[in-house]
Amino acid sequence: MNNINQSQSQGQSQGQSAFTSQSLKSGKTAVPEAREALSKFKYEVAGEIGVPLKQGYNGDLTSSQNGYVGGYMVKKMIENQERQMAGGSHL
Repeated sequence: MNNINQSQSQGQSQGQSAFTSQSLKSGKTAVPEAREALSKFKYEVAGEIGVPLKQGYNGDLTSSQNGYVGGYMVKKMIENQERQMAGGSHL
């Protein structure tokens, strides 16, 4: 096992990666109260970038389309957090 994998394994065994292992891998929201807002945000982002995301089944979308929605969500969340940290608006 290389040094990176050893560090990751040690961190997980010490509980340092609880967020990653419990939230991201299970599909659970880190802050359950934000689930509805994140869902709404996902549909807003999909509409902005032209991905035809709909309620219910979306198996007709490509992994690229789904990844684009998720990636754009992350980009917008980071931008909002940066503005908030800089003391600006957090729209």
